Amino acid sequence: MTLEILRTKEELRNLIDAYASLGDEKKISEQMGIFTPDAVYKVYMNNSLVANISGTENLEKEFNGHASLVKTYFTMNGQHTVKIDGDTATGISFSQLKMIRASEGKDIITDYSVKYDDKYVFQNGKWLIKERTGHFLIIEARPLNS
Repeated sequence: MTLEILRTKEELRNLIDAYASLGDEKKISEQMGIFTPDAVYKVYMNNSLVANISGTENLEKEFNGHASLVKTYFTMNGQHTVKIDGDTATGISFSQLKMIRASEGKDIITDYSVKYDDKYVFQNGKWLIKERTGHFLIIEARPLNS
């Protein structure tokens, strides 16, 4: 493995970590900077497509709408594997995502176990997410014990 490939793998890992950190902090406009302007974002729950959004303008509106309903996000990224082919790459990553929302005067925590399938491109000197498909594999919601 060359030093260039190791650097690229680190840059791609930093990209998915930035996606999680910026989302957790609700820095949605900054988060859009890690996507290509024509990015595609899809979400599957129980093997059903529930979101298919194109372009960062639409994605920012969708993410802001969602974030307005969430009190707290917490994401932990796990394994991340990539295949690099010049200025493009594909990746698979796994995340554990927690969201706290208020419902009927109670805080509800939802745990999501997510597998992301990504397509990345190297543009203007940096790696960006071109396509991100989230497969929400396990979803558990319960009242949060304070």
